[in-house]
This record gives sequence, C-alpha cells and structure tokens, in this order.
Amino acid sequence: MKDLSRRQQAILGYIERFLDDNDYPPTIRDIQAELGISSTSVVDYNLKVLEGRDLIRRNSKISRGIELVGRQHGRRNVVAIPVIGQIAAGLPIPVPGDLEHSDVAEMVELGGELVPDAGRNLFALRVKGLSMIDALINDGDVVVLRAQETCENGETVAVWLKEQRETTLKKFYLEGDRVRLQPANATMDPIYTPAANVEIQGRLVTVLRCNC
Repeated sequence: MKDLSRRQQAILGYIERFLDDNDYPPTIRDIQAELGISSTSVVDYNLKVLEGRDLIRRNSKISRGIELVGRQHGRRNVVAIPVIGQIAAGLPIPVPGDLEHSDVAEMVELGGELVPDAGRNLFALRVKGLSMIDALINDGDVVVLRAQETCENGETVAVWLKEQRETTLKKFYLEGDRVRLQPANATMDPIYTPAANVEIQGRLVTVLRCNC
C-alpha cells in the first residue's frame, strides 16, 4: 500500500476499524494501546508519514482529529464532534491551554448540513456560567467552535488568557492595544486585557441546548 511499513499499515487499518465501530476517530493513545506501540511519539511519527502520503488528514488542535482521505464512514451525513472540556461564560475558569492533548470523554453529533467541510477543525466545549445568556447560551449548553487563531470584532470566541492561564467565551473587540471581552449579560462588566495576553482558540459555530 504505497510502500507503507507494516506498522503504518496496521495503524491505518486500526483507524478504519475504529471509525466504522465508533463514528469518530481514535486518539494517539488509543492507537498506541491497541497496537502495543512503545510511545505516543512513535505513533505521531507514523501518522505524519500517513498524512504526508495523503492517506489521512489531522487537526492538531484536538485529540480526535484524524480523518481518512477519500473515505466515507459511519452514519450518513452525521458529524461527530469531540467535547474536549469546559469553558466559562462568566468569570474565566482554568482549563488546559493546549487543546491537542485534551482527553475526550464525550462526543456530540450534528447533521452534516449544519457544519460545512464535514466538520473539519470543529471541537466542542460545555458552558459554565451565565455571562452569554442574552445570546441564548446558557449554563450547561454545549458550544461548537471552529479552531482558528483570528477573528473579526463582534464574533463570539473562546479565548485563552495567557497570564491568568484561564479561558472564557465572550464577544471579541480589539480596541487599540487592548482587547475587550464583552459578555452578553447586562448585569456583567466586560473584561479588558492587553491584546498580547489573548490567544484565540476558536470561533462559535452553533450552540446545543442543555436539556438538563
């Protein structure tokens, strides 16, 4: 198969089986454990080879970011998106800043017509807090975001505050050399912080309402 090593063929075959069984891709740790590979770095090296030969695509922002090129899998027109943690819609709360190594315990599913590009570069976070309630984002809802590092003023984004090592969901406004993170709640004040302190992690795509 395009001169792949035995290990690379095994990894590719496992990805195919995992997708068929679960409707979402395995993590690097899944591959390591299933195939008895010595370390995640060895798995990563072989995934890079598969990506370089255009057999897979990878989204490095999330742990379940592997996609087989040119192959449909799972249920028709359903996109599985990983919920990689929690985000504050209120005062910021600490979460891991490196999304690539987040563990995924939950997946949400959307119709493919709701998410362009078959859900590529999408991840989800569960909301904690009420600062975006006037934008119909409630405590316990799940927000689906597209991983990206830039945005336009007025867009709702997940931002990482580097100095505080905290994340929050707010409307973004660049004002000179500072950023205003604006809540959608008339009872709450905006957060002002130097632009250099802000790292955009994703832009809001849609909200899944909590039924709890």
